[in-house]
Amino acid sequence: MSEQSQPTLQERINSDLKRAMLDRNDVAKLALRAVKTAITVLASAGANHDLSEAQVMTAIRKEIKQRRDTAAEFEKLGVPDKAVAELAEVAVLEKYLPAPMSAEQIETIVRTVITETGATSPRELGKVMAAAMERVNGLADGKDVSQVARRLLSN
Repeated sequence: MSEQSQPTLQERINSDLKRAMLDRNDVAKLALRAVKTAITVLASAGANHDLSEAQVMTAIRKEIKQRRDTAAEFEKLGVPDKAVAELAEVAVLEKYLPAPMSAEQIETIVRTVITETGATSPRELGKVMAAAMERVNGLADGKDVSQVARRLLSN
């Protein structure tokens, strides 16, 4: 093989975990171990044990959301040092995801979907959201897409 193929997301995570262990980077080690565990659980749950890149990204997003929620709870409880630790893990995990869509890109997609579906009121939000989320393909948070869709459908 003359061409070297790109490592999969799982291979990158495994490699980076080994590096974090050697470098004694506890933040990266904790975050990557948690994602690796989530990936393993997800793989063992289905009949096909090989996960697609999209499934691995979904597991990473879930771990990020969990850490953000935990950080918010620590802030409410007045434990900012633990919140900072959770957000440090978020920063490690975000490196494995593609750059999120800009607000302009989200609005363009939602406008297109509204035009295609013929939606005219906020009551048709579900129809718009289903098509829009399929198009953003995980590159935008559902909450952000929903806010844009609600705003455009309310005008």
